Amino acid sequence: MSIKIGIMGYGNLGKGVELAVGAAPDMELAAVFTRRDPSTLQIKTPGVPVLSASEAANWTDKIDVMILCGGSATDLPVQTPEYAALFNVVDSFDTHARIPEHFAAVDAAARKAGKVAVISCGWDPGMFSLMRVYANAILPNGKDYTFWGKGVSQGHSDAIRRIKGVKNAKQYTIPVESALEAVRNGENPELSTRQKHTRECFVVLEEGADPAAIEKEIVTMPNYFADYDTTVHFISEEELLKNHSGMAHGGFVFRSGTTGANQENHHIIEYSLKLDSNPEFTTSVLVCAARAASRMKAEGACGCKTMLDLPPAYLSEKSGEALRASLL
Repeated sequence: MSIKIGIMGYGNLGKGVELAVGAAPDMELAAVFTRRDPSTLQIKTPGVPVLSASEAANWTDKIDVMILCGGSATDLPVQTPEYAALFNVVDSFDTHARIPEHFAAVDAAARKAGKVAVISCGWDPGMFSLMRVYANAILPNGKDYTFWGKGVSQGHSDAIRRIKGVKNAKQYTIPVESALEAVRNGENPELSTRQKHTRECFVVLEEGADPAAIEKEIVTMPNYFADYDTTVHFISEEELLKNHSGMAHGGFVFRSGTTGANQENHHIIEYSLKLDSNPEFTTSVLVCAARAASRMKAEGACGCKTMLDLPPAYLSEKSGEALRASLL
């Protein structure tokens, strides 16, 4: 029986979810919901209704998992608890510092409704989170390092676009190469947030907007830019579309640790991602998490979960027998 998926929101993430669901043999796209005018959306899957978000409550018996594709900065803290009261849900909330409070709000709503909600699915948080847990468990005596980029951060770009006076924006996260190589060489440096990454922003302003005020708002934004050396460029919309239309990203997770009676043996675990399309990869993770949420709900689970709580086998369309024969 196919898992029936709903999509709430049809920006870059929503389009990626549609593609990923279409490629999954055990899933079926049931409906797409939007806060915009539904008649303006042209989805690729024939026969799937495109409906107003206000109609979602009428679909609780037709959707197994709702994948929420809102922006992490402001949409998901409201949307995920709201929809967890109606559906099993999955989101990509990625503000690391606020995950505990987001988890608590979603957990309360999901438990009250008897639903499963999986938050913060993507590659970081998400796949990188898993790698950090595995590496810490294997090498308890060691240090963690995470580097992002060079690439476009969806969450940070979205945070800039929500500033009054900003028409459009792209933000690039860039690792400091000397810090990256010091970690890879096993030097175990002590690195501050600012020493590991820089951030570069390309911003298109609304007519009449104050560039100095907007630059200040960007570089002082907590949880996004305040802890980094951030450069802001103001450019035309034509230049943004011409030179900054791609969505590539990636990054590295390292665990540098030691073993032995005298901690004489050194080990480095490195996990890396190189992504042509950040949203398409993120949505591929969201769809796997939706599969796991459906399976956990079928077993009687409820409440909020993260990628750390999902059995790896539940992410795969393959049976346990097939996984043991081909991937174990």
